[in-house]
Amino acid sequence: MERARSLLKKYYGYSCFRAGQEKIINNILNGGDTLGIMPTGGGKSICYQIPALVLPGITLVISPLISLMKDQVDALINQGIPAIFINSTLAYRETVTRMQDLARGFYKLLYIAPERLESESFRELIYQLNISLVAVDEAHCVSQWGHDFRPSYLAIAGLINGFATRPAVAAFTATATEAVRQDIIKQLGLQNPLVHIGGFDRTNLYLQVIKGEDKKNFLLQYLRQNQGCSGIIYAATRKEVDSLYDFLQAKGFSVGKYHAGLSDGERNQVQDDFIHDNILVIIATNAFGMGINKSNVRFVIHHNMPKNMEAYYQEAGRAGRDGESGECILLYSPQDIQVQKRLIELNETTPERRETDYRKLQSIIDYCHTSNCLRRCILTYFGDTNVADTCSSCFNCSGDSESVDITVQAQKILSCIWRMREQYGLTMVADVLKGSQNKKVLQLGFNHLSTYGLLNNYAIREIKDIINMLIAEGYITMTQSEYPVLKLRESAYPVLKGQASVYQKVRRNRQVHVDDNLFQMLRQLRKDIAVREKLPPYMIFSDKTLQEMSRCCPTDEQGLLTVNGVGEFKLQRYGSEFLQKIYRYLAEGGIEDYPKN
Repeated sequence: MERARSLLKKYYGYSCFRAGQEKIINNILNGGDTLGIMPTGGGKSICYQIPALVLPGITLVISPLISLMKDQVDALINQGIPAIFINSTLAYRETVTRMQDLARGFYKLLYIAPERLESESFRELIYQLNISLVAVDEAHCVSQWGHDFRPSYLAIAGLINGFATRPAVAAFTATATEAVRQDIIKQLGLQNPLVHIGGFDRTNLYLQVIKGEDKKNFLLQYLRQNQGCSGIIYAATRKEVDSLYDFLQAKGFSVGKYHAGLSDGERNQVQDDFIHDNILVIIATNAFGMGINKSNVRFVIHHNMPKNMEAYYQEAGRAGRDGESGECILLYSPQDIQVQKRLIELNETTPERRETDYRKLQSIIDYCHTSNCLRRCILTYFGDTNVADTCSSCFNCSGDSESVDITVQAQKILSCIWRMREQYGLTMVADVLKGSQNKKVLQLGFNHLSTYGLLNNYAIREIKDIINMLIAEGYITMTQSEYPVLKLRESAYPVLKGQASVYQKVRRNRQVHVDDNLFQMLRQLRKDIAVREKLPPYMIFSDKTLQEMSRCCPTDEQGLLTVNGVGEFKLQRYGSEFLQKIYRYLAEGGIEDYPKN
């Protein structure tokens, strides 16, 4: 571990490991298997990259996307760490050359996609290398109960079993429920693994759900308020991505688009432009998922509700990977539910899996409608029970919202469900409360109920929103099926009897943190260097490192080395330019109390 800490400082510029990293690294160095559940931006890659430098031989890293592995390898090389990838973008001759260089010990890390393991000839080449560690990134992809199942991940266990001397195996993911965790262990054949759950909380992320807004107008105002910030806007379909891209580009915003309908060249170009800060905002379907490792994304906006909590938290987690503030906003509309239900029914799967998908869908619907802490809602879903009832960084807990008493409206809804004998779904209940004259309401005689038309001054959408909130807060339950039925829960009866009250949040907008002058100057310098060296800006230094530089204002190399994220390699490569910029800023009076003499 002493060697590991020394390498951490030398190559990464940090003096100590984050919580959980040291325990995982120590277990790997002792030859043990590991399952690490760590939040996005929590430092998973260091948990296998540092052991790769300490252990003899090569660390094999199995990564899901070609673009992601290239990004990671480029970052390692820029830190002075010998790494290489082999994937389908390489010609056969280049692949052979790289395998020969690996055998000669020129590299410490080899990145491959899981699909490569389906080739028996390639597996035989791997067995000829001295592999001391197999690291599986995005390990939830191996589980059919995960949100992003990849059948090619099932070949990993066969590879591991084929080694003459079994290497240590370390699997990592940011989002995994208990069922997914157990499935990862089973499918990868992990032997008595250390299971480290580092917590799913991302305290630097501000969470918000917005309902009933004109989505395009919201995006227009939000991007104007947060000019200069890098962000991702996720939309459910290619058509919506194209529409939003045309709309925002016409308004003069620096945007790009990404979806499966574009050519490989177009997708690669827009991702490259985004990573290099040539465009600030990318509008994408979930095809733009794990392939992004950009650290300075300040906001992620979901234009539509995703299919489940795992998908949402994985995508929202692209914000604030550098540890600085980020904002995650979900723009909800009732139509999102029908879209996701239709996708579930179109998916050819088992009845058991379909029921699971409906249950997961209900969890994200509950998230969209809860008036309780949004952070607690997410963490509880992932089994993190050590969480407070409230936080200071979600809309429902912040001073940006206020509670409104809707007990009377809730009583009318609960009473209506009861009088309809708890045999109908959300739409029918809302129609009765609205006083609808549609054929089915009249045929069933619901127009004669005492609750008919009790909420006729509300729009159908507003009635459905309140019903969904009552579901999220545990007053109503829904059967898990394509056509779910509403039923009252025990907590509904005290409300009906006037013994308990119900509250709903009223929402306003919020602006992201604005950067200071020196930070902006350092960002521009970073951009200039990145263009010169043909690298993404965050590979030079992260936003968090630049923020610390702007606060500490180091004026010599020793001072710069104390900044987190500045290692010896990057000090030699970039240090003088950043020191000159800081010194010039100070000398020109950037800070009033700087001694001019």
